[in-house]
Amino acid sequence: MARGELSRSLRQALEALRSFSRPQCHRIARYPPRSFRSSTTRCMSTSVPRRAELVDETPEKFAAAPPIDFAQEDGKGSGNGAGAGKPVGKKTLRTLRVVPASPSYFSAKPTFTDDFINLCALLRKVATLPTVPPSEAPKVAWKTVDQYRIMTNEPVKTQRFHKMIHILRRLNCIHPSLIPDEVVQAMQRYKKPNQPGDIKPNPGVIDELGRAKGVGQRKTSSAVAWVVEGEGEVLVNGKSLAQFFGRLHDRESAVWALKATQRLDKYNVWALTTGGGVTGQAEALTLAVAKALLVHEPALKPALRRAGCITRDPRKVERKKPGHVKARKMPTWVKR
Repeated sequence: MARGELSRSLRQALEALRSFSRPQCHRIARYPPRSFRSSTTRCMSTSVPRRAELVDETPEKFAAAPPIDFAQEDGKGSGNGAGAGKPVGKKTLRTLRVVPASPSYFSAKPTFTDDFINLCALLRKVATLPTVPPSEAPKVAWKTVDQYRIMTNEPVKTQRFHKMIHILRRLNCIHPSLIPDEVVQAMQRYKKPNQPGDIKPNPGVIDELGRAKGVGQRKTSSAVAWVVEGEGEVLVNGKSLAQFFGRLHDRESAVWALKATQRLDKYNVWALTTGGGVTGQAEALTLAVAKALLVHEPALKPALRRAGCITRDPRKVERKKPGHVKARKMPTWVKR
């Protein structure tokens, strides 16, 4: 086929395709046809509106049932009122339903629930009263969760008990001069029988010779010291400080209470020490001298507490256990 005839036939085919009309696509309705009726119905009243009228009628008085006399026999009424002729007595008492006094009676822990609700209500009542910082609040020893469980005979969870203790601590922070008696009585239920301020040590006394006595312990050592105003002389078991304590650290520990308060040249010390080693006796002497110094000058207690002189050190050597080389050390394990 020649090139001219091929191009002519292609041109005729293209013109034939252009002459065809395109098919029209029918649109599909996406939404349902709307109805001409309104979705909401309106009710119209044809009656004449009436104005509000005042009624002068007084309501009837509420009449409660007459009290039941349980002392009477069954079948005999009181003779007057609405309860006349009705059976009362033991049979009536059996049919009555006893309403519990506590709304949480049917809960798992009714006593704890009532205590927690009462404390929350009391806190809301006194929330506007002035408070003091927790460090300045009175020291109180609260009951433990085990003691509270025994008191209420209920399995109280530790987390819930701590929430109640948090409320009690907030109530305890109320200013002591403004705390109501109601709060004091409510907190008394949760306090331990013995409080920190109940047991007070006997006050120190200065004898006729001007001496103040102090006792101290450390590990297995004990020391008794007498402090009197003087020039700074120290005797331990009849020996001078340098003769009795060979180490410089032990000498400083023995008179650390005087050195921390700058009283080395104002008091004389005579001490007796027994038991333990040299270091234990020196640290026991520190506590004894500090207690005796407080009798002369009670105002030095904050300074001595910062220096760590009036706190008993409870640390001791742990005892050896059977089967162990020492307190914790085990013998060497040998396979064969």
